[in-house]
Amino acid sequence: MIMKSTGQTKVHSIKYEISALFIGIMVATFALIMLANLFFMEKFYIRNKREAIVSAYRSISEALGTGDITSDEFDEELRHICERYNIEMIVLDEDSQTVKSSSNNSDFLVRVLWGNIIGSTDENKTIIDSGKGYTIQIDEDRITGRKYLEMWGIVETGHLLLIRTTMESIRDSVIISNTFMAYVALIAIVIGSVMILFISKRVSGPIEKVYRISDEMKKLNFEAKYYPEGKYRNEIDVLGQNMNEVSETLESNLKQLKNANIQLQQDIAKKEEIDEMRKEFLSNVSHELKTPIALIQGYAEGLKEGVDDDEESRNFYCEVIMDEASKMNIMVKKLLTLNQLEFGNDNLNMERFDIVDMISNYLKSALVLAEKKGAEVRFSDYQPIFVWGDEFKVEEVLQNYFSNAVNHVEGDNIIEVKLMQSAAHVRISVFNTGRPIPEESISQIWDKFYKVDKARTREYGGSGVGLSIVKAIMEAMKQDYGVINYDNGVEFYFELETK
Repeated sequence: MIMKSTGQTKVHSIKYEISALFIGIMVATFALIMLANLFFMEKFYIRNKREAIVSAYRSISEALGTGDITSDEFDEELRHICERYNIEMIVLDEDSQTVKSSSNNSDFLVRVLWGNIIGSTDENKTIIDSGKGYTIQIDEDRITGRKYLEMWGIVETGHLLLIRTTMESIRDSVIISNTFMAYVALIAIVIGSVMILFISKRVSGPIEKVYRISDEMKKLNFEAKYYPEGKYRNEIDVLGQNMNEVSETLESNLKQLKNANIQLQQDIAKKEEIDEMRKEFLSNVSHELKTPIALIQGYAEGLKEGVDDDEESRNFYCEVIMDEASKMNIMVKKLLTLNQLEFGNDNLNMERFDIVDMISNYLKSALVLAEKKGAEVRFSDYQPIFVWGDEFKVEEVLQNYFSNAVNHVEGDNIIEVKLMQSAAHVRISVFNTGRPIPEESISQIWDKFYKVDKARTREYGGSGVGLSIVKAIMEAMKQDYGVINYDNGVEFYFELETK
């Protein structure tokens, strides 16, 4: 018996259980038949023979009473009975003359009949029934050992009647019958076993499928499905279809539960992140605004107290106040933009646009900034390249890169904007000659308020927020960005999809 293990439970294959059951039934059936042959066939055989000679005895007795015993019709009927039941018979009249005989050896039958009438004692005779005018007995021939079933007597007309039939050895018949039955049983069991295995496989196949599906469902694997074989739909097919629906329902509910759990974890993580960002934001803003507020306060108090009465000094004080206020205004706007990006409140407007055209238009408007620094801006002629992205935010990324390049350009004073196209992306890079970024600062330049050179950043009014805005925009669009150091300068880049 094949065992299938499912955890701690061992499952017997129903295919082999069905096969063993039916094969066992077949073997038991044939065994019962052979036992019935052995113990009951002799009695059945004797009863059958007895009924045959009793029927013949009555037919001959009736014919004698009606006088039809000499007719051709009776002869034909008598011949038919004798041949059918293998019967010998003889009829004697009152004078012991033979009236009818079915045997060529009539004298022998006469001697047997008179021996029975006279009542000679014979140990080989066994009376099994007797009545008025008849006796039924089993007689065994001393010489041949053959047994005969005999019925003899005197009918109402006074005729003497003997009917005799041979009894073949019943034990030999039983042995022959059982031997034949054993061969038949062996062949039937082999053929039946093959057929039962085939049928049980057909029957148990769908059940095994349902079992395997339930086993997979227990492991929370809902990919297994039940598919009926053929067009015939029975109760197992319906059960399989119901399990498919249950599996789909459980899978759907489990997905919803997992999604809800993931969303809950994300919400909790986002809340914690927001709290940390809020604390960091307040700390950084208070630190960044402290210097310009102090300057504005100091120069405003100086104006109020009239430190310098001349017009030029007052104008200088006012310009400082206005300059610091402008820097604060720019920084606040950038912080608001960054805040919206980081908190997901600023939705992307993805569209397809020509990045070459956008860069050309921006450089035309920003060229004056480079000229003030004495920088040379290089941008080659490119064929139109269409990309996917939020055009406004992509321009903001370019603006931050370009303004950063203008503020840090040195040496040859060259700013170069380049495009490099691949199969599905285009890389936009802004390179400026000058000092490379220190290696220890590369990983931190994308953090809010981080400044590589604080004095220089303060000099040109930088807030340390621009690259954080770039990071937030590119991550929102799920595109690559970064920085590459060269011996003679720095290159910032970002990528956009073209397909």
